[in-house]
Amino acid sequence: MRRDAQIAEALMRLARERGPDKSFCPSQVARALDDDWRPLMDEVRRVASGLPLVATQGGEVVDANRARGPIRLSLRQ
Repeated sequence: MRRDAQIAEALMRLARERGPDKSFCPSQVARALDDDWRPLMDEVRRVASGLPLVATQGGEVVDANRARGPIRLSLRQ
């Protein structure tokens, strides 16, 4: 659970820094948390799905947990 809180904090911090009109790749958060970031990607997506963030892929809203391939996250408006 502590890891989830760290991930949530990092996701929301980056989302607020970017602002509501900008998106970011979840890998940016994973990379900030660990040098070996790839194994964190599923956790980052899972935590993101429970936050006031929108996941998009190709401009369409998607479920962060089910989408395959790269997604972008942004603050929910």
